[in-house]
Amino acid sequence: MKKSLMALGSLLMLSGVASAQKVAFEEYDLDNGLHVILHQDKSAPVIVTSVMYHVGSKDENPERTGFAHFFEHLLFEGTENIARGEWFKIVTANGGNNNANTSDDRTYYYEVFPSNNLELAIWMESERLMHPVINQIGVDTQNEVVKEEKRLRVDNQPYGNLIAQVKKNLFKVHPYQWATIGSMDHLDAATLEEFQAFNKKFYIPNNAVLVVAGDLDINQTKKWIDQYFSAIPKGTPISRKHFEEAPINETIHATYEDPNIQLPMVVAAYRTPSMKTRDARVLDMISTLLSGGKSSRMYKRIVDEEKMALQMGAFSYNQEDYGSYIIYGIPMQGHTAEELVAEADKEIVKLQTELISENEMQKLKNQYESQYVNSNSSIEGVAENLATYYLLYGDVNLINTENSIYQGITREEIREVAKKYLNPNQRLILDYVPATDKAQN
Repeated sequence: MKKSLMALGSLLMLSGVASAQKVAFEEYDLDNGLHVILHQDKSAPVIVTSVMYHVGSKDENPERTGFAHFFEHLLFEGTENIARGEWFKIVTANGGNNNANTSDDRTYYYEVFPSNNLELAIWMESERLMHPVINQIGVDTQNEVVKEEKRLRVDNQPYGNLIAQVKKNLFKVHPYQWATIGSMDHLDAATLEEFQAFNKKFYIPNNAVLVVAGDLDINQTKKWIDQYFSAIPKGTPISRKHFEEAPINETIHATYEDPNIQLPMVVAAYRTPSMKTRDARVLDMISTLLSGGKSSRMYKRIVDEEKMALQMGAFSYNQEDYGSYIIYGIPMQGHTAEELVAEADKEIVKLQTELISENEMQKLKNQYESQYVNSNSSIEGVAENLATYYLLYGDVNLINTENSIYQGITREEIREVAKKYLNPNQRLILDYVPATDKAQN
């Protein structure tokens, strides 16, 4: 009884925090097409200034992959008014930190400063957009940086090519088929003029959203944004090609040899719909149910009880156009990849034929409510969420309403979505095995 009361108290506290997390924001457009979102939070003297560009690896020429990620690095090289090598010095000298990251769908830059440096932050991001210096020395320098990153995070990382191999085999026509980091051969072959053309095409105000969040004065912030961003000319509107994949109707079989591993891994991957869909959110819940922690269905039975696997997991790899649902396992000695796939299939068939329990459903909803609270618990998280919901989902207010979508998902939906997407003839089976020789790229 005491445990039940404690659990009820925790749930009430969680619900109270969640309702208190509503994010107020204001959004508008500049004449040049730049979308602006402002969020005021006076709880700490901190400001986040960020720009998200609607350009990722899917926007690249198939013969020049890696450009979007390359620009994540290149646009820190300097501007007409910020000398080469000075960007990070300016940020740290003013008590700030900054970073950037790239996905298949977008590129995101941000600075975190004490709030008295807001004007500096706005000016720096306007400089990155208006006056970037893209020259040969910068390209050559960042080429070496990206190569080292690929060696560290992919080439020499155990299972480092897992996602890349899944994408390569799941997508036949969509640009999701190549890795975000791209090909080093493509980067080596590219000319300075190609990099400059990529910048001119994608890094334009009408392909971006500026988010300023934190301890700010709304009116003053608007004045600075107008002062530093309004003069940037609107770019040529981007025409994007739509890629449609044919349905997978029979199992795809593939093998990849990794020189950095000693234990084989088996992967079952399914192509899924856009992250903007309700079905994608149901698949998120399915992945949590199957492998979200040691009490999850697959982990508890296949790893703990049956001791057939050293590791077992599942997750949704969500993207703007399509997603992937990935199940992976490392067999215990004496067991095979085929056995793990068969055991995972048993759990999927249960989902497809039986309703999960009310207790399991409530646990899932609690977990997603907790994730919602955590995702908006820092000003950095709020800023990125605001940018993402605008640029990739087309609805900024999802920052306040997406949790209600998860809370509205039913047990019946979990069963039906599992039936719709998670069938043996709709997937890739990838044997990810130790290399038999050293000739791996």
